[in-house]
Amino acid sequence: MHPAYTRFWQEQAVQKLLEKVDLKVPTLTVHSLFDQEDIYGPVVSYEALEKKDGGNDLNSLVMGPWHHGQIRLDGSSLGNIPWYADTSFFFREKVRQPFWDHHLKGQVPRQAAAPVLAFETGTNEWREYTSWPPRYRVAAIRIYLHANGGLSFDAPAASETAFSEYISDPAKPVPYRVRPILRDSATDSTWRLWLSDDQRPFSDRPDVLAFVSAPLTEPLTISGEVVAQLSASTSGTDADWVVKLIDVFPEEYPAKTELGGYQLMISADILRGRYRESFETAKPIAAGKTLAYRIAMPHANHTFLPGHRLMVQVQSSWFPLYDRNPQTFVPNIAWAKPADFKRATQRIHHSNRAASFIELPVLRSAPQPVARATVKH
Repeated sequence: MHPAYTRFWQEQAVQKLLEKVDLKVPTLTVHSLFDQEDIYGPVVSYEALEKKDGGNDLNSLVMGPWHHGQIRLDGSSLGNIPWYADTSFFFREKVRQPFWDHHLKGQVPRQAAAPVLAFETGTNEWREYTSWPPRYRVAAIRIYLHANGGLSFDAPAASETAFSEYISDPAKPVPYRVRPILRDSATDSTWRLWLSDDQRPFSDRPDVLAFVSAPLTEPLTISGEVVAQLSASTSGTDADWVVKLIDVFPEEYPAKTELGGYQLMISADILRGRYRESFETAKPIAAGKTLAYRIAMPHANHTFLPGHRLMVQVQSSWFPLYDRNPQTFVPNIAWAKPADFKRATQRIHHSNRAASFIELPVLRSAPQPVARATVKH
């Protein structure tokens, strides 16, 4: 068993292997923004190769609104979320085939391909960039968690309530999707669509904290890695922290009425508290002590439209996507005994001195779309 990110795993990491090779041939990396199998690999692989692409002409990236492998299927929607155009067909016809024709057959393309082509969910538009993330266009903006479930770009006031809390019970973990949860190999399984599931069933649970903003008055586009910075404490000696960034649709949504009030997860991930300082070495958490937790979340390319709201959900289990944390520190959770699994009081701090926030890669200005779908929002 190798629960930590030790040499055993590091020697198998694709990005570390790519760092050791020269970039000699044109390479096209394809990333699915809703990839339920590997939502990190393509981006870090692209980044490893990008360091070797001095002319910015050998290494390319395409990011589409797909689940794992959807580029070979219909790409008009993902679960309940429509894109109003077959994005997979667009990729196969306008990107992949010209790439092969150019580099394998020597055909001169009508126009040079951009180093990065990314689908922007929300607006449902394809956009071209010279790099990913589009560094010169993006600013890191904090959106803060507040008392009483508030969320805003204003830092907490000195008089604000210090924390919000919930009880995390390993015997009743928060599921990652509405039950019944079928195995991914089941004939009628919808495993590949779960990242687009409506998150409303979880925002009402007593062991999930939900922080929501006021409706937006203008578009807000994020392009790049989302990072959560939690100030948190636990009554246990270990804890998991799950953070979700969510787009809350207006209650009335004429374009597709069944999406009224929908909570679409844009980026989310989990951090096992024992690895807060290093993924290589596990350390117990001092019970009751407020500590800082940095949670790097998947890249997003999404516009929150006017009338929509931002939501952040925080919880301490995501079962059975991730195994249950006993919330008592043990050397290896795989060998935790029943007596190790204990309820814990989790506190998310949002005071002036111990703030919690999400760092958003806000796009200052967007390039003109390459292709768009026509739809009224």
